[in-house]
Amino acid sequence: MKLTTRSRYGTRMILDMALHGQDGPVRIKDIAERQGVSVKYLEKLVRELKQAGFVRSRRGPRGGHELAMPLEAVTVGDIVRTLEGELSLVECDADSGRTCPRLADCLTREVWAEASRAMHKALDAISLADLVARAGTPPRKGNGGCS
Repeated sequence: MKLTTRSRYGTRMILDMALHGQDGPVRIKDIAERQGVSVKYLEKLVRELKQAGFVRSRRGPRGGHELAMPLEAVTVGDIVRTLEGELSLVECDADSGRTCPRLADCLTREVWAEASRAMHKALDAISLADLVARAGTPPRKGNGGCS
């Protein structure tokens, strides 16, 4: 199982907003240039992140996108689940509606379920505040309740 570009680019986009949004909303065009991702792709992702409540938009000449939540309140796991859905290493561990004929006597199913739980736990343990700290940039102040 691999995370798609949706999760990777979406996380980079939100982190870019956190790092460059000190003076107000950040334009998708600027994020795209800094991250080397197409504007169209980021626009798709930002819509989903906006619907989930992580991002808000402002129109006008000084418009753009900014985080709608404090950095500490958003984890990488939140972003991944928003953009990918619930992730599982194997189909039989996910609630896919498919029943494996070996489900009752599968000796390895719990191994894959445990590995999935560990992955989710690791992603949920990393907040945007943690990523900003790793970048060596102080958290932004006074941006609509986002610290």
